Amino acid sequence: MDKIRIVGGNRLKGIIPISGAKNAALPLMIASLLTKDTLTLENLPQLADVGLLQRILGNHGVDCAIAGKRPGETSDSGRTIHLTAGEIVDTTAPYELVSRMRASFWVIAPLLARMGEAKVSLPGGCAIGTRPVDLLLMALEKLGARIEIENGYVVATAAKGLRGAEIEFPKATVGGTHTAMMAASLAHGHTVLHNAAREPEIVDLAACLVKMGARIKGAGQSVVEIEGVGSLAGARHAVLPDRIEAGTYAMAVAMTGGDVLLQGARADLLQAALDALQRAGAHVGESNEGLRVTRDGGAIAPVDVVTAPFPAFPTDLQAQFMALMTRANGVARITETIFENRFMHVQELARFGAHIRLEGDTAIIEGVDRLEGAPVMATDLRASVSLVIAALAARGATTVSRVYHLDRGFERLEHKLQGCGAEIERLSGQE
Repeated sequence: MDKIRIVGGNRLKGIIPISGAKNAALPLMIASLLTKDTLTLENLPQLADVGLLQRILGNHGVDCAIAGKRPGETSDSGRTIHLTAGEIVDTTAPYELVSRMRASFWVIAPLLARMGEAKVSLPGGCAIGTRPVDLLLMALEKLGARIEIENGYVVATAAKGLRGAEIEFPKATVGGTHTAMMAASLAHGHTVLHNAAREPEIVDLAACLVKMGARIKGAGQSVVEIEGVGSLAGARHAVLPDRIEAGTYAMAVAMTGGDVLLQGARADLLQAALDALQRAGAHVGESNEGLRVTRDGGAIAPVDVVTAPFPAFPTDLQAQFMALMTRANGVARITETIFENRFMHVQELARFGAHIRLEGDTAIIEGVDRLEGAPVMATDLRASVSLVIAALAARGATTVSRVYHLDRGFERLEHKLQGCGAEIERLSGQE
């Protein structure tokens, strides 16, 4: 099992290209099940989760072709994938695949909408809370599906097709909004989603579906309207830049000091996080090339944040910001309102010498003058990169184990950081 070794103390300077967003790429790939024509996605990141989803889609009969490298492209250029679901050969998504990645459960919506049936294993993914699928299934039931649970599988049927409906989500749900939009696009009649999630990845999926012929209004707002159509066609769509990756590297620059251009990053996708960074003492400038993040070596100021659905501070940047606050000149409070078990990184950050105590859903971080390198263990996708951020500023060497979590969500992380002066390497096959 691979490990990553980091020797801290170097300021980050240079350019980091921002990859396509994992949280947009996965639902976009799943949308290929809605049409027999080819869906072409550009700027696809090279991630373990993307590769796993290719296997899952292949099990349903989707042909996945990765385009070859083109003139002028570098190893950091996003790939282009052609997805063709000419014939759905299997409407079952098995446990051994779905249990490894939560988002793969979303195949239930296009399979049901197109084929009238789907049998999908209950999902897996990071152990950061229960994250139930009840709201997703509620939306499908509102659209006329019959839902049964059998031996750990959700069996959904709609023999006469789905029909439009009014769907009121009791709380904003990204998975529920993604799946409801996909299912409603092929339903008979008009669907209205109330309290829909507003994340940029929702907007990106809607834009792609519209290119395919769907009729969707209001994506990115709390009320989304979908008028069902008889069929969808192929399309070409570029995956939007990954706001979580951009925010992560921005926090790494703030942690170490330095000057980095996050190439392709967009401020509108993570403004709340950028605001918190600037309050902490970093400077963020926007240009046609992306976002330039600098910190001149001054003290890191303590900043309190509360995670909440977009456009507020994202839960997927909570661990990274906590790592930054371990070096703040004072006390910061981070309150997690999205997931009930997302402080597993606290005990690992403490191994660096961080002072953190928990009070319910709030972490209270008392900044320290210095972090010390230590052996640490990744616990989930986003928390694992918080350990990298801490290690970049720690004195001495750090070894991060279980880095397969990193590979699920961060493309070529060591390469990108090495290019900006970090002393970081992957130790392959290390126990």
